[in-house]
Amino acid sequence: MILTVTLNTALDLTYRVPALTPHTTHRVTDVVERPGGKGLNVARVLAALGHETVVTGFAGGPTGEVLRALLTPLPVRDALVPTAGATRRTVAVADRATGDTTQFNEPGPHICPAEWAAFLDSYETLLGQADAVALCGSLPPGIHVGAYAELIRRSRAAGVPVLLDTSGEPLRRGIAARPDLIKPNADELAQLTGAREPLRATRDARRRGAHAVAASLGADGVLAATPDGTWQATPPAPVRGNPTGAGDSAVAGLLSGLVEDLPWPQRLARAVALATATVLAPAAGEFDAGAYEELLPRVQVATA
Repeated sequence: MILTVTLNTALDLTYRVPALTPHTTHRVTDVVERPGGKGLNVARVLAALGHETVVTGFAGGPTGEVLRALLTPLPVRDALVPTAGATRRTVAVADRATGDTTQFNEPGPHICPAEWAAFLDSYETLLGQADAVALCGSLPPGIHVGAYAELIRRSRAAGVPVLLDTSGEPLRRGIAARPDLIKPNADELAQLTGAREPLRATRDARRRGAHAVAASLGADGVLAATPDGTWQATPPAPVRGNPTGAGDSAVAGLLSGLVEDLPWPQRLARAVALATATVLAPAAGEFDAGAYEELLPRVQVATA
């Protein structure tokens, strides 16, 4: 079983408009609702790849009820912990004319000490069943900045490999706890290391504590520095579409490859193909399965 942790879950709304023009009224042509937050997106992709997946984190209020109802038909197990505050919403406005997307993210609910303690109890139980863990996304208000470092230490003590996908100070604190893999984007990696050159930055991030680093470079694919070598995987051609969830699909590719014990080049090819197929999908957090199958053998992986 693969466990994904989303401490700041969200109800993702995608609005499609013919053209997005500031200071005007827009008629939305269609609306898509999805259970969201980075770890839930990861779980949905893992389940589509055939992996048993459990989601945990927090959900509360009317929005949390809608999120959990939307999870029910999905092939993932809901182990979310109730919270008194209302789960946040995110709104992606997709512009049909340009193919661009504008994103609005609400803040999450405040998590009290008793709710955090309840989550930790549940997390310890779930670790006993997990083959790997993904810790994903931002921290909601009330959660201390070293929360991911604490969860990494607990995962390592249980002998469960852990992937960390966050940013800022939670990433800085988390990497010191020595996660098996981190998956920053280029900006997050630069903020962590102070280096803008991706290869130098990924190697620096490993020196700071990460066992392996896989950095998302947008159209340039994924660059990975690992104990086995350094590689860059690139898509066959640039694509346009909604990038929401593309990084999460890359995490699912990396984590599924870890559980399946695939060589690093195969993990990276899967991550890039899934991320690209997610950009091509019509709704946030989904991937185009046909595009993924077509892209996978065409991803280029080279030693960096």
